[in-house]
Order: sequence, then C-alpha cells, then structure tokens
Amino acid sequence: MRSTVKIARLAAAASRQAPLSVARPLSTASRPKTSFARHGVSPHSNLSRNVWTAPRGWRADQEPKTVLSESPRGEIKSPQYEYKFLAKPAKVAIVGCPFSGGQGRSGVDLAPNRLIGAGLVSQLANLGWEVHYETQQSFVDIPYNPVPADSTQIKGKEVNNSTPGASSKTDMIQRLPDPDIGRMKKPRLVSAVCEKVASEVGSIAKKGWLPLTLGGDHSLGLGTVSGTKSKYPNAALIWVDAHADINTPETTDSGNLHGCPVSFLLGLTGCNIEPFNQWVKPCLKPEELVYVGLRDIDPEERKLLKANGIKVFTMHDIDRHGIGKVMEMAIAHVNKNGDTPIHLSFDVDALDPSEAPSTGTPVRGGLTFREGHYITEAVAETGCLVGLDIMEVNPSLVDKAAAEKTIAVGCSLARAALGETLL
Repeated sequence: MRSTVKIARLAAAASRQAPLSVARPLSTASRPKTSFARHGVSPHSNLSRNVWTAPRGWRADQEPKTVLSESPRGEIKSPQYEYKFLAKPAKVAIVGCPFSGGQGRSGVDLAPNRLIGAGLVSQLANLGWEVHYETQQSFVDIPYNPVPADSTQIKGKEVNNSTPGASSKTDMIQRLPDPDIGRMKKPRLVSAVCEKVASEVGSIAKKGWLPLTLGGDHSLGLGTVSGTKSKYPNAALIWVDAHADINTPETTDSGNLHGCPVSFLLGLTGCNIEPFNQWVKPCLKPEELVYVGLRDIDPEERKLLKANGIKVFTMHDIDRHGIGKVMEMAIAHVNKNGDTPIHLSFDVDALDPSEAPSTGTPVRGGLTFREGHYITEAVAETGCLVGLDIMEVNPSLVDKAAAEKTIAVGCSLARAALGETLL
C-alpha cells in the first residue's frame, strides 16, 4: 500500500523505515545540511528557503512520499506558470527508472537515485509543486533483467546462467534468456520495461498530474511518450538530443534500442515486430514531432527524417538563428494555436560535453548551459507541458566532479521546465 508523507513528518518517517534493495545507499552522513552548490542552486536563489534536508541514513529509494512547499507565511505555493492541461493544485509524479538495457554502458541506471539524492524532490516542491515519488522496484523486477547471483529474487527459481560458474556477489544471472532478434539487442527486456513505464506514465497523466521520468537510457522514451499519448492523443513531442533516435530494427547498425524509440512511436516500416507489437501502438504523427539540437545523425536516419517530412533544428540552425528563434519556430510548428499538449524529452547529451560530461554518447559542438535551459524555459512558458523526461545522465562516467556537474544540470533542466525563472 502506498504511503503519503507530508513534509512536516517526512524526516521522522524516513528515519524509521527499513531500506529497500533497489540501488546502493546514498551517503548523507557527511552532509547533514542541504548543499546548494551540490544541487546547482545559488544560496541566494529563492530555492534556499524551505528546502527539505535528508536525515542521516536516508536513501532516495527508501519510501514513497509527497512533499508540499509552503511560503514563510504558511501558504501553499503554486508554480510560476499555469500549466493549462494539469489539474490544480499542480502535482508532479517522479518516475525513476534505473534502466540501462537500451545500450551497452552500465551506470546510467544509477541516475534516478543520484538526481533524487541531489535534492530534486525538495527543489521542485519549492517551485510550488506537490511532488510525489514512488519506489523504483517495479522496474527492477523484470524477469529478463540480470540480477546478482546471490539475489533473493532467484532463490528457488530456475534461471538461465549467463555467466558460467557464477557464484560471487558480483556475478550476474539472467533469469530468462533474451537473445537478439535480428539486429535488436535485449529486445524483450527493453520492451518489458518500456511497457511498464508506459503504464506508469499513463496512469499519472490520467490523474491530471505531470509525469517526470528520470532515466535511464533514452529507449525509455518509447514508454514515456506512449504513456503521455494514452491521455493526450494529440500531444506534440519535442525531442532534444544530439541524436535522432529514429533508426528502425532494420536500419540500426549497433542494435542498441536507445537509438530506435522514435521509429516505434511513428510506426515506421520494420517496427511491427515482436515483442514490441504485443503492446506498442504507433501513436505519433510526423507533424507532431520536432527535433532540437541534432548533430550526429546516421545516414539511414537522414533518409527517414526527409522521407517523413519531420521538422529538425540541428546545431547548425541554432548557430544561424540563435536558440530563441529556433524555439519560437519549433513550438510554432507543433503548437500553432497554443492549445496543444507538449511532451518534452530531453537527452542530456544534447548539451555540449563541457556542460554534461557524464553521459554515454557525448558529441562535441552541443548546446551551451543557457541554450539547454532556454529550451525548457520556453516550453514552460507555453503552459502546455504534460510530460517531461530527463535521460542519459550516467554518474559512473569520467570522474566524480563530472558526474556531479551532470547531475546538477539534470536537476536544473527539470526545475526550468517546471517553472524556475531567473527573476
């Protein structure tokens, strides 16, 4: 049964509950007070008031909770903008999906806990949102998901041992086999996780809340956009990325499905394939999609973008017109009358590696810090945001300083999309 914890009781409740085994603990003993520098927040900003501080031993995955933010006078705050499609008071539900199966590098599955541990819940609450955050365990309990050899999840069950002679705590067991299908790698795992994400995001959207999904790799976009579209069939999609992610199972060279979610959403040739066709319904029209920030596009993807008449703003366009004009044109393309729901899917590799170094597929020549934030601010100003993804933060890459920098930018992008302004 899901519990609800108000901010006044949050610290006490968190200190009493037993930890879950979703991810490694977050150490809070060395920082009993909120660190604004760690959060990427100036101590002089309005976020320095009423920020909840995690008690000793608290973990990001420890318990479901609701956090409310009050003004110094005890009044419940509200977001800077009116989000016209959402119920009032404004509520955001964070879907943390620790998933790396859509590509080959581990570590991106650590991002949801790290983003939450950096203070994202309280940061959003201080913008006037009622914040709900649920445990990530449902996304871990997938039979195709490898688990440690000593895990309680496999005791007494038959398993397919993908590591011959596995016996140590670091060895991984594949509970069910997941061989390639054609060129696709881990197709059953990716499909199963994305289906769960679609269900979770859809249920949140149908409450009139804003689903904020923290990845995890960008294959999850298949699930998040499908979930949003189940509530808002006419929703537009703004895909911010260095890559188009529109390869099909037939055109992908790597077989990594984080490069294919958009093709499944569009229902392109070759995407009507098991196991995805057991639940995926093409839900996106080419005219409902706009890309911002592309600079690494495969040859077959170029053909697909042109053949389907999809609107694309590359880094060349941003250099030529400036980010302000580009976002004006991008929003006008999918939201001509200002009355279309918008799902914003933001891969942090859209940013230049100097701004977000800890990501799996960095490409030079990306968005500056301010350009990235202007995108999220511009979408927030429309009041049409109904779904948000922050994807491909990988805290295991480069070094500790790079990881903390990338985590901080992930948090600040989410804040900007939810109404944080410079004044």
